[in-house]
Amino acid sequence: MIFSKIIQRELQIAWRKQAELLNPLWFFLIVLTLFPLVVGPDPKLLAKIAPGIAWVAALLSALLSFERLFRDDFMDGSLEQLMLTAQPLALTALAKVIAHWLLTGVPLILLSPIAGLLLSLEFNLWLALVLTLLVGTPILSCIGAIGVALTVGLRKGGVLLSLLVVPLFIPVLIFAASVLDAASSNFPYHGQLAILGAMLVGAVTLSPFAIAAALRISLEQ
Repeated sequence: MIFSKIIQRELQIAWRKQAELLNPLWFFLIVLTLFPLVVGPDPKLLAKIAPGIAWVAALLSALLSFERLFRDDFMDGSLEQLMLTAQPLALTALAKVIAHWLLTGVPLILLSPIAGLLLSLEFNLWLALVLTLLVGTPILSCIGAIGVALTVGLRKGGVLLSLLVVPLFIPVLIFAASVLDAASSNFPYHGQLAILGAMLVGAVTLSPFAIAAALRISLEQ
């Protein structure tokens, strides 16, 4: 199936370019490592502000990985070939987004135990952080892919990409922070997590069509 082949292709390309794959993860770890050195080792202070710092670090590391989502395909002409396949362009876009999340979101989730140790997180707060990353990082990939598709034909689209997508990330950060705040106070957070889940369903459902339209606009210019 073309859909699975595209995901497999993206994973193989990323394996050949491990430096681009590892840079966002190193950035995430460096931020989490340096932050306790700046604010001090007080476990109570770290536990209060650490989840927010972890989410901001995850967002910034995701921004580092967005630009290559369609850039290489645009530069070597394979993006046009992908658009001409028998598969609808929206499904091709969804396959690219899934591959991006597997390469960026899943490693961040796997690194979360290290984040918990570095930031002195209690188990319930660490679990809430993992759940928000599990639900929230795919939304970041969907929104970021739309911005990349709009700016793929521009030479210096990185700054414009940040201006486009960062405001759209704010609702995700707000509800993720709400989940973590409730977890830190030992309150239930199922409602906030359900809203994040609804945002994820909406992003996965609608973003492939937006990405497809943005790619067509960018390639027609």
